[in-house]
Amino acid sequence: MSAATTRSRTPDRLCAEAVDLARAAAEEAAAPGVVGEHAGLVSEGDRVVTHFFECKELGYRGWRWAVTVARASRAKIVTVDEAVLLPGPDAVLAPEWVPWSERLRPGDMGPGDLLPTDADDLRLEPGYTGEDEPLPNSPVSGDMAELVEAEDVEVTAGTPAHLPQTPTRGTIAAIAEELGLRRARVLSRYGLHTAADRWEEAFGPKTPMAQAAPAACVSCGFLLRIGGSLGQAFGVCANEFSPADGRVVSLAYGCGGHSEAAIMPKPPRPAPPVIDETRVDPFPLRPARDSGSVPDVTDEETAELGHS
Repeated sequence: MSAATTRSRTPDRLCAEAVDLARAAAEEAAAPGVVGEHAGLVSEGDRVVTHFFECKELGYRGWRWAVTVARASRAKIVTVDEAVLLPGPDAVLAPEWVPWSERLRPGDMGPGDLLPTDADDLRLEPGYTGEDEPLPNSPVSGDMAELVEAEDVEVTAGTPAHLPQTPTRGTIAAIAEELGLRRARVLSRYGLHTAADRWEEAFGPKTPMAQAAPAACVSCGFLLRIGGSLGQAFGVCANEFSPADGRVVSLAYGCGGHSEAAIMPKPPRPAPPVIDETRVDPFPLRPARDSGSVPDVTDEETAELGHS
């Protein structure tokens, strides 16, 4: 170990004793009452020492005020280099910054927001724009010109991009325009799979609603078919009372709003009550005199028979 290395690791005496100077610099940079006790020092080099003070600022637990002091060679006056707030070994730090493109989640976009896509987005792949050369077996290629027999097909000598006027029928561009596929980029196989996984998780056969459904969406009259390869497994729900109304649902999904669900019978009407409780029947407190089995007689008639 060289002498220079030994000197750099040994704190300079005058710089190490300049605790009050370092505290004054920290209090000047911080708010009053924020600088705490002296928490040690470290040698930064020859005649350069950093003093640490506890930070009492709320929200900065474990942070320390670091004040670096130094003195020139053969000088007895110590000066302040800088005073900063640094995290300590047990400091509470903010989480690592994540780019916005990775923080974005479905549903975060609002009106007016723009979400640009990267040129190498794995969810997209180049589509047909009319500038690509047709395949050898394409109806517009030169190799297939002699094999065309349909009367309503026009064979061109080149791609639509090289023609003065795009033919109206029989070209890839016309067909792509009709099908809505004349786009710079379309969904790649990865993009199709990720979309299918999202839709399957939200409205698929494993959801609690589908498990309790009377039948699947594939046999429901409210299902609207979609085009493309995903149309073999998904559709759009058009039942306003369904929880999936306007959503892309799996053909194996289902809910209680199935068009062929059994109609619940109306509950039977109860029979009219035997006792009419809507009116009051008179009820005498004493029975009538002629209501019994013995005829009602007066006292005079009983006297003749010897009865008292």
